Amino acid sequence: MNPLAPIASITPHFLRVTSATVWSFVRVVLTDGTTGWGEATINGKAGEIAEETKRQAAALRGHVCDPRVGLAPIASGKLGFAVVSAIDQALWDIEARLAGVSLARHLTASPKASVPLYANINRGTTDRSPAGFAATAAAAVAAGFNSVKMAPFDGLTPAMAATEQGGRLTRTGLDRIAAVGAAIRGQARLQVDCHWRFTPDAAAAIVPELKSAGVVWFECPIPETLDAIPDVRRLRVLSNAAGMELAGLEELSLLSGFLPWVGAYDVMMPDVKYTGGLAETMRIAEQLTARGVAVSLHNPSGSVCHAVSLHVSAAVASDRPLEIQWGETPLLFDLPETPLPRPRNGASILPPGAGHGAILPVQKLD
Repeated sequence: MNPLAPIASITPHFLRVTSATVWSFVRVVLTDGTTGWGEATINGKAGEIAEETKRQAAALRGHVCDPRVGLAPIASGKLGFAVVSAIDQALWDIEARLAGVSLARHLTASPKASVPLYANINRGTTDRSPAGFAATAAAAVAAGFNSVKMAPFDGLTPAMAATEQGGRLTRTGLDRIAAVGAAIRGQARLQVDCHWRFTPDAAAAIVPELKSAGVVWFECPIPETLDAIPDVRRLRVLSNAAGMELAGLEELSLLSGFLPWVGAYDVMMPDVKYTGGLAETMRIAEQLTARGVAVSLHNPSGSVCHAVSLHVSAAVASDRPLEIQWGETPLLFDLPETPLPRPRNGASILPPGAGHGAILPVQKLD
């Protein structure tokens, strides 16, 4: 593959899709006029993403960038990695379109034709009562999904987990889980995302009720600091004994970030927004799979991340389903100039044509 032309511009673009969600995109234009799109969405961080994108634009303008070589973040943490990952997605998109192949085929010689999905119903559930969660879950199953994920512990934090208030919030979450479990039992797998809201003891205490509700996937129960690895290992043992897999690590970057956690989680969840680039994502998936860790991409964002995640999921060896933010907005599929494929029977074919397939209409974005 010949080198890409130098970068002419890198610009941030935004779209408010609901009262709670703003999608953040990055557009890369090369000096030969070719254009690619990436996504850097972090909820509530659009302003910081805009500033970091401008800093990267100043640093990279006029440079030739090879997407196989990771870009260096400027800001620390997931903000910096989200922006360089978005730029990287755009460069891979350009390169695949210049080669006249899909992104998946550009990443591997024999990609899968379709990708299994599970429905994340969290943002699509505006009625947060147990009955509201159950109705959304039942609708997802009726739409063809055989796995549903919910995030029911609104407002809970580790600091309050052992308090009376924490007990009430935990009880509310467990009631929501029980309602969904009853609604989809025998029809679909139930996955629960805790968003790091528990202490180790509080997480262990809810395992019996999760088992009773039919939960098979227990995600991010406690904050993921390196000193928490022994606690996560203990929670994995408890979870496995209750028939559940323990899943996590949706915000980590680089292979070096994942490797210390091998043995702690059954399933690890790289996110193309945070890994540091698609070449790094492929390395992460390959190395985790070789070590016996299941890989299921985290994918709760907008149209570009969904398209890219479909292609990467089709390219990696894992057969685990890809997350999709289901029921939040039809713009997930309809925003790109050529709409993205809608799921059928709990799976999605790849976007048609060359590249990742999510070319965005600039005139509709801020």
